[in-house]
Amino acid sequence: MAKILIPTPLRPYTDKQDAVDATGATVGELLADLTKKHAGLKAHLYNEHGKLRSFVNVYVNDEDIRYLQKEQTPVAANDTVSIIPSVAGGAPVSAGATARNAAAADSVGSVGLQADRDLPELTNDEIKRYSRHLIMPEVGVEGQRKLKAAKVLCIGAGGLGSPAAMYLAAAGVGTLGIVDFDVVDFSNLQRQILHGTPDVGRSKLASAKDRLNALNPNVKIENYETALSSQNALELFEPYDVILDGTDNFPTRYLVNDACVLLGKPNAYGSIFRFEGQASVFGTKDGPCYRCLYPEPPPPGLVPSCAEGGVLGVLPGIIGVIQATETLKLIMNVGEPLIGRSADEVPRAEAAEGPGLPGLRDPPHHQAAHRLRTVLRRHACRAGACHREHCDGDHLRRAQAAARPWRCVEDRRRSRAERVSNQPHSGFCADPARGRPQAPERAGPE
Repeated sequence: MAKILIPTPLRPYTDKQDAVDATGATVGELLADLTKKHAGLKAHLYNEHGKLRSFVNVYVNDEDIRYLQKEQTPVAANDTVSIIPSVAGGAPVSAGATARNAAAADSVGSVGLQADRDLPELTNDEIKRYSRHLIMPEVGVEGQRKLKAAKVLCIGAGGLGSPAAMYLAAAGVGTLGIVDFDVVDFSNLQRQILHGTPDVGRSKLASAKDRLNALNPNVKIENYETALSSQNALELFEPYDVILDGTDNFPTRYLVNDACVLLGKPNAYGSIFRFEGQASVFGTKDGPCYRCLYPEPPPPGLVPSCAEGGVLGVLPGIIGVIQATETLKLIMNVGEPLIGRSADEVPRAEAAEGPGLPGLRDPPHHQAAHRLRTVLRRHACRAGACHREHCDGDHLRRAQAAARPWRCVEDRRRSRAERVSNQPHSGFCADPARGRPQAPERAGPE
């Protein structure tokens, strides 16, 4: 008998248990026993063909079963099995704009500022404002000038975008773009600290701009009051150095990932659900992307949104600040960004007692978090370069329209020798002049 750790989104189907004992000699047998005891789990773990869903990752101790024997992976009595699904948060969205083909950008940047950008000088007022940065040897005048020259695009001015934008503005990021089309609602005020009670009914962008200008008038705020779609994503992302993903739904999250991969923009990722959150950095030159971890999103409605499942108000603040921290590290090229790694947080309340705070004292989550960090490290070395070197440009359309897995999955199936040799696989044509794979021409949508 082995223990299976149940993530928060799936606990309603296990009578709110965070761990369940199951019997079996392999992962597949354990999961079969689990779904036999808790029949409601089956639809969330398996598709209609009886295959484990692609947005559900399973680990035995620190090992991803995809790199072992998959569901035939043997399990001993003292092993711990963890189920880690992808999580989103926010409200459900309707089907987005229709799809179109997208071409990969010529330049393949990675981390930091664009190479040809001049660093602006600091004014006397800025030297006073950022004095605590300037005395830090890791930042100094040069680091602050990099921040002033930087351009960061925040996708969303909600729970994650609010703390991230405020700390980026306070830190002195020169240009801060925000994409949002929503208005402030009373239910937002519990966690979206950019907005106040007088802002209810106002555009979130107008509210955010007023708050950020009051915080730091030296920062240029660019508002984009539009829904992000495959038609505008590449154009919106192009001028910016780092994209901060504060999205609250899966279609937009995959769209952000895919556009970052095509343009070579780092993606400071964050997601939240109830008491749990994840943060990482995707889309850099030598690191994995979000689709390396979760090849495709769950079907609409399968994972509860924040409107349905709720979220602890402080949690977006924790994750959003981590995203802002990673963005600053990328811009200044300091520290060790969360590339191929993740930060996983659960607000801790050791003194809290009673039913009002379920899950706050939840040690199984931290075991699962360690396993997620482990698999991200593996993806950094096993699937790191493939997502950019072998990108056909078509997955941007597929992500918005049908959410099917893209070519990176096929790369992972190739032999290690092929990955090392970095040869383009079936479905791509090499451009001898450029020395990198190019997408074949397509007549139109599939």
